[in-house]
Order: sequence, then C-alpha cells, then structure tokens
Amino acid sequence: MKFEIKGIHYDLDEETKEYIEKKVQRFDFAKDLIVDLLFSIRHEKNRFNIEANINFRWGYTAHLKVSSFDLPQGLDKLMDKMTAKIHKEKEKIQEHTK
Repeated sequence: MKFEIKGIHYDLDEETKEYIEKKVQRFDFAKDLIVDLLFSIRHEKNRFNIEANINFRWGYTAHLKVSSFDLPQGLDKLMDKMTAKIHKEKEKIQEHTK
C-alpha cells in the first residue's frame, strides 16, 4: 500500500506528513486490500478541506471528505471515516468470497 499527500494552497510541513503517516498505520489490517491512499489538504480562508481517495485492489475507489477549522481534528475525523469505510468494504469482500 502506498500513499501520497498533496497540499493545495497549503505548504505541508514534516510534522503534518509524519502525523498522517502515523495515522495511516491503523490501516495495516487491510494493507493487502488497498492499492493506494491519496490525501489532499486544501486551505481556504480559515478552514481546511481534507479529502482522501482509497483505491481498492478490485477497482473500487472511495472518496471521503471532511471540513474542519483545526487540521489535526479534521485529520482524526477523516481517519475515523476511512476506518469505517475500509471495514465495510472488507466485510463485503469477505461475504462475497464465501
């Protein structure tokens, strides 16, 4: 599983990148299901719009989005959404293969 982080109107610092890398480790249970994760952080006025695309190995792409005034809080919300989505997709695949 590979992942990419892109900042739009926002300069990503090492601390933010490391924070995201640390949070992505929670998806190790599904690393064989995920091809790549693409993060996009957009800063507009005083709000952060954080988006993630999860590309699964069977061709499905999930697009998740969160808006927040606080970047770490927004990243935490996004990671929670991503965890729920990955669990849901993993269950679907396990039911389908039975």
